[in-house]
Amino acid sequence: MAVITAKVGFSLSFNDTVMVDIEKYQFNDDGVIPNSRYPLLLYRACFTAKGTEGAAWLEKRFKQNDWYNTWRYGIYPFHHYHSTSHEVLGCFSGTALLHLGGEKGEKVTIQAGDIVVIPAGVGHKCLQHSPDFTVVGAYPEGKDWDLLRGEKGERPQADQNIAQVPLPGKDPYFGTENGLLTYWK
Repeated sequence: MAVITAKVGFSLSFNDTVMVDIEKYQFNDDGVIPNSRYPLLLYRACFTAKGTEGAAWLEKRFKQNDWYNTWRYGIYPFHHYHSTSHEVLGCFSGTALLHLGGEKGEKVTIQAGDIVVIPAGVGHKCLQHSPDFTVVGAYPEGKDWDLLRGEKGERPQADQNIAQVPLPGKDPYFGTENGLLTYWK
């Protein structure tokens, strides 16, 4: 598994430019979790609003970029993935240690201000978190999502579902430039 980090300049308004660190995580099918040919993207410290203000900012930003069907909650404490949609998680409160890519994947800490863009099929699980840890989750074009755990009998149907999930037209944070539009070609 390779982690590649890039720094991308992005204008939030006409006069300001925010430099965003993007970490790319590529996971192979481990026989249980299918993962994806597309890398999971982690945008570090890409927004400053915290708490309910941060949640509202994320919901607005995601919706502007056609990612909705939002919810506010934590991340399940078991390995799971979605075969019918990609997912974005924006952390607006607290910190957490996530296990990404299944049992053979990578353990990564996220904190308020970080956004995780998860391709369909990529496993994710919360290992531990601060008491106030909460994220906003959303899906491209508000797609419905399923919840798979890598259990016997899920595949090959899950693989077929993942192969049919279209690429989003916009990145949930960057919109029509950068992010998944650059790294998921």
